[in-house]
Amino acid sequence: MNNILSLFGASSSVDGGIKINTVGNGSGNELQTAVISIINAVVGVLALVCVIVIIIGGVNYMTSSGDAGKVKKAKDTILYGVIGLVVCVLAFAIVNFVIANILKG
Repeated sequence: MNNILSLFGASSSVDGGIKINTVGNGSGNELQTAVISIINAVVGVLALVCVIVIIIGGVNYMTSSGDAGKVKKAKDTILYGVIGLVVCVLAFAIVNFVIANILKG
């Protein structure tokens, strides 16, 4: 459970049988930590989907048997996966930059 919570920047402890969840390190930037962690997880999942699309395009390319229509479709799939991956990386960078500067307090 702690591994899942640490993905989102949270931790859990047991105090007298009651589970208390805290986010961040208690220095006042809990909102920033939580927002960045959630957005990074979402962008990470989307990047994984893009990589899977690239792999599917590669398999389709290899199994096209020289058929021009299948080759074009496979190349387009690979291209769209790469474009999606670039968008995910840029979104990751932009969101982290903006959130860090807006919530810098």
